[in-house]
Amino acid sequence: MAVRIGTRASKLALTQTQQTADRLSAVGGFAVELVHVKTDGDVLTGPLSQMGGTGVFVTALRDALLTGRCDVAVHSLKDLPTGAAAGLTMAAIPARVDVRDALCAREGKTLKDLPAGAKVGTGSPRRAAQLRAARPDLEVVDIRGNVDTRLARVPGLPGNPETLDGATRVAGKFADLDAVVLAAAGLLRMDRSNVVSEYFDSSVMLPAPGQGALAVECRATDAIGGLGPAGAPRPELTQALAALDDADTRLAVTAERALLARLEAGCSAPVGALAIRKGSMLQLDAVVCAVDGSRTVRSRKATDGLTEIGATLLGIELAEELLAQGAADLADLAGSSR
Repeated sequence: MAVRIGTRASKLALTQTQQTADRLSAVGGFAVELVHVKTDGDVLTGPLSQMGGTGVFVTALRDALLTGRCDVAVHSLKDLPTGAAAGLTMAAIPARVDVRDALCAREGKTLKDLPAGAKVGTGSPRRAAQLRAARPDLEVVDIRGNVDTRLARVPGLPGNPETLDGATRVAGKFADLDAVVLAAAGLLRMDRSNVVSEYFDSSVMLPAPGQGALAVECRATDAIGGLGPAGAPRPELTQALAALDDADTRLAVTAERALLARLEAGCSAPVGALAIRKGSMLQLDAVVCAVDGSRTVRSRKATDGLTEIGATLLGIELAEELLAQGAADLADLAGSSR
């Protein structure tokens, strides 16, 4: 019986899910079938930050897992809520790809080359805040849409279509911006890296916790060799998921997500975090920004505790430092009330 893999139906989601499915199939020797699931994030309109918070792209996929419509679900890790989901487990976190944010600008301009008043689009308060901190003279425009729709708002980018079909093109929102900011990982997975005019260094823009990583989620029973949908053991699925898991990536995102959880900030909060394994140490950098970019609080901490517990403690301790430095005064962080 084929392993059914749940995914959103966007081009990026389908691409990264198919890539993950191919790897699972190659390792486990089983057939795979993609199951398309429509989430609230695909249906609702308006700014992401006003669409119900963390999990807007996740809940329907998790429901599909729990009700047996699919056996595995692939998520962009940065979209996952930090709290545990009853009955489910993050069975695999494959090796992370490029964590950086990327500027895609007309005429190949970099951030410093953009003229004062240039319009830069992003749907992320985190990116918007760090853009404003670096270039307060820019006009940051809130945007929605899939990768191609966002890229189509910048004229002259390599590979951009002159026209889009009616389902994608929005009147007045085509070739109207000087640049957009997107995750490098998504562009890489879709083979659209040729549109990037600059990759942001982490000193300018820290990524979202979990950015560049995928999460492969399944029912907790399946992760420990439990029963499949037909009542038969699925050890080949369990083994394939374990083979896809990357220990260093899991450590890094565990630290980042622990920081986010302690701050009690959702994926739309102006919080950036990046953990990197450096030899015998795990280093975590984090920033909390005022939405208008006027102030930022940034800190760094490292640990030699290279376990999930050690990574979790690292994230919590750095979050405490940020709160002690006044991070709660810059953003609406529920964790500051403890």
